Amino acid sequence: MSGAVDVLLARLPHGEGLPAPARATEGAAGYDLASADDVDLAPGERVLVRTGFAIALPAGFECQLRPRSGLALRHGITLPNTPATIDSDYRGELQVALVNLGREPFRVTRGMRIAQMVVARVEAVAFRAVDELPPTPRGTGGFGSTGR
Repeated sequence: MSGAVDVLLARLPHGEGLPAPARATEGAAGYDLASADDVDLAPGERVLVRTGFAIALPAGFECQLRPRSGLALRHGITLPNTPATIDSDYRGELQVALVNLGREPFRVTRGMRIAQMVVARVEAVAFRAVDELPPTPRGTGGFGSTGR
């Protein structure tokens, strides 16, 4: 893949045999992440699931962890902190916080695709204090203000 961002991946001992993050289709934005654990989630329960690997992102990038739409729709399995952000200076194991918002218990099995990972560029910003912000047509309209 030409122009790909180089992300280093270190497989941990409990991640042996698991697939590396991969896109399901060429046009997919997210790379599927597999579980390194077998876990039962009761309705309403949250759990941290290991992936069996760590990554090193280049400076100026972040990794976002997002729910898989099929798990969310069919079973109510999602991420309570979506999107979860992995910073470029983090070197620990990638872990996925899952929550069961469904009505039935759900079993996560080793190797099951549980989340997707999107690598994105992050811009550094410099905040400049001002007495007043420039006006816009929206102004201070907040939650739901554009849907009226």
